[in-house]
Amino acid sequence: MPSISELYDNRIASGILKSDAQQRTLMSEFDRLADDLAKPVKSRLFNRSKAVSQRGMYIWGGVGRGKSMLMDMFVESMTDVALKRIHFHAFLQDVHAAIHIARQQGVDDAILPVAEAIARDIRLLALDEMQISDITDAMIVGRLFEALFSFGLTVVTTSNRVPDDLYLNGLNRQLFLPFIAMIKERMEICELGGPTDYRQNRLEGSRVYFTPMGPEARSEIASIWSDLSSDKFEELVLMVHGRRVVLPAFRNGMARASFYDLCGNPLGPADYLAVAEAIRLLILEDIPQLSRSNFNEAKRFVILIDALYEARVRLICSADAEPEMLYVEGEGTFEFERTASRLREMQAADWGQRVI
Repeated sequence: MPSISELYDNRIASGILKSDAQQRTLMSEFDRLADDLAKPVKSRLFNRSKAVSQRGMYIWGGVGRGKSMLMDMFVESMTDVALKRIHFHAFLQDVHAAIHIARQQGVDDAILPVAEAIARDIRLLALDEMQISDITDAMIVGRLFEALFSFGLTVVTTSNRVPDDLYLNGLNRQLFLPFIAMIKERMEICELGGPTDYRQNRLEGSRVYFTPMGPEARSEIASIWSDLSSDKFEELVLMVHGRRVVLPAFRNGMARASFYDLCGNPLGPADYLAVAEAIRLLILEDIPQLSRSNFNEAKRFVILIDALYEARVRLICSADAEPEMLYVEGEGTFEFERTASRLREMQAADWGQRVI
């Protein structure tokens, strides 16, 4: 299998990618890690005193710079290494579930067997979009990663934040600082900068609000999603206070869902904040005409748009009417004027551009 450098050059030659100086600076680090992982492992997992993980990579930078794409290309090139690639939110949900089972079995230190199970069958863990906002997650990840490294696991992760800004201003953040120090010690910190937001550029000049709903709107949105996701996606389940919030299609910080997926279920502000935190772009389909007959769904829609707006999430949607005509009768029509205004503002070509 070609190396990531060869894959990158091949895709530039074929016109799939454009050469990017900032992306190319990471190739030597990826090649270094690939060479390290190609070395035979004498002892790992069950002899923790001798297990050695290779120095991993922490790739951070603004939205749309190609972090996830490069990590996926690296994963694609590592055909001879047992690995797992997963979104960080999904990874944490799996960890919480496994810890719960371990505690039910009376294990004193529930994190240790969970780390052991993760490291048993893989050498490389690829995590997309690391971010910490919850105190429970903050307290778990430090001990979990310490155990994973001790079992010889190597980690590559992407993030929108430099390590020092993880869990910034979080509750009891001083307890989280050793984890940041561990990242710096065990992983190469690689910034992927540059002025070009490729994700934004792919939408430049494109419609992002489609009305009326129908075959044409569905076809246009399907084409946009296919272009953005390369038809590779998975379901993302977020656990919020014990509730399952499901995004049916998710890929590299982008999600696709229907109005009823997110507003037809009994979700609340915390759920929509979790969604807005987990994604950078949302395709929301089939927003119906709103009125007193679907008042609860309309309220949830207002809360969802507020959460997306505050988080600067890019929105592409199909709806029964233009924003100002979506909700014209029933309680809350006056309040909906703000939502309509936000829907208009979020159609701007530069919406969602930011440096994190």
